[in-house]
Amino acid sequence: MTGPATFDEAAARAKLAQALPHWQVESGHLHRRYETDGWRASMLLANGIAHLAEVAWHHPELNVGWGGVEVRLRTHSEDAITSKDFELAAMIEHWVCWRPGAGSSLDGAPTVGQWRYLHHE
Repeated sequence: MTGPATFDEAAARAKLAQALPHWQVESGHLHRRYETDGWRASMLLANGIAHLAEVAWHHPELNVGWGGVEVRLRTHSEDAITSKDFELAAMIEHWVCWRPGAGSSLDGAPTVGQWRYLHHE
């Protein structure tokens, strides 16, 4: 059985530039920091990412703090950045950045004030 496709850092940077421009390659990992407006938002975000990781059975390193969540992905079994990391990064990015569209019945989280959830890029 063949493992997932692997990427050296240059190839990973090129792929990120096309598909996930807010992510970087840092110390052999795919890396992204999401800015939040406090502890509650950071914990909600981290728990959502944890759910996605568990469903995918591919687990990132998370650094959770008052003002944000850092995500680091690397496939430890391959000792490399792999297609698994890109797939999970794309799922995380989609989930975190999703907002209700025009005409939606959903209001979406406030973008200012005490109920603000995530900083928008």
